[in-house]
Amino acid sequence: MGTDDKIRVVIVDDVPETRENIRRLLQFENDVEVVGIAGTGREAISVAKDVRPDVVLMDINMPDMDGIAATEAI
Repeated sequence: MGTDDKIRVVIVDDVPETRENIRRLLQFENDVEVVGIAGTGREAISVAKDVRPDVVLMDINMPDMDGIAATEAI
């Protein structure tokens, strides 16, 4: 399976350990590639614009902008 066939994922969570744990879990999936990580809703919007992922794993409760608002913006 080439990289073009992989599901491109961005992980968004304000807790660094959570982001890292999700990234570690996803690295075992051959058809998934983590293409970006963000710690805030605003950062998620910027990262998503840059990398154009297929999927965004978004935390809902974050301090600067909640995940629902960030998802709507993306």
